[in-house]
Amino acid sequence: MFTGLIEEIGKISSVRQANGKLDLEISASKIMRSLKTGDSISVNGVCLTVTKFSSGKFCVDAVGETIKKTTVGNLRIGMEVNLEPALQLSQKLGGHLVQGHVNDVGTITEIKKAGENYLLYLSLPHLLEKYLIKEGSIAIDGISLTIADVNSNKIMCSIIPHTWTNTNLHTRKSGDKVNIEIDVISKYIEKFTSSTPENKNELSEEWLTKLGY
Repeated sequence: MFTGLIEEIGKISSVRQANGKLDLEISASKIMRSLKTGDSISVNGVCLTVTKFSSGKFCVDAVGETIKKTTVGNLRIGMEVNLEPALQLSQKLGGHLVQGHVNDVGTITEIKKAGENYLLYLSLPHLLEKYLIKEGSIAIDGISLTIADVNSNKIMCSIIPHTWTNTNLHTRKSGDKVNIEIDVISKYIEKFTSSTPENKNELSEEWLTKLGY
């Protein structure tokens, strides 16, 4: 589990493909102090497992569905990636609950400068449209962001200078693909309501009263 608060920007130093598996070596510094083999780490929002270390670098593997459903397969040597170690129960939850389980890939359609901030416009797959709400949470390449505006399957997020500088967003441009993870709470609510016969896919005051609310 993660918070969507990026701890460091890493850089891809090696990419190897073999037997349907992708081996990535990533250069980092700050997170290396506490990272160990077997730890989970978010790389551009994708939960991966640390497999080994070398001087100032660590390795992760990606296979099967991870390569298919995310942008991991597009990573190349020299590219910057957002890194966040797994959340510890003693830590503050500064962003929102992020699993590192990417739902789909979105496309940046425009980036605008607005005073000191930046406006990030994205187009998402239509299947995710039902989960998008104004002022709701979303993880974009592992970054916890708030949806400022929604128009069908298109959203806009306002990016503050700190986030712009301390994530790989400053390297992004129109047309780039990004990993999208919608708020996990919305998925649980959808499952709960759609699988409850009494409410017939709709919440009602009577049904909630029966549950003791």
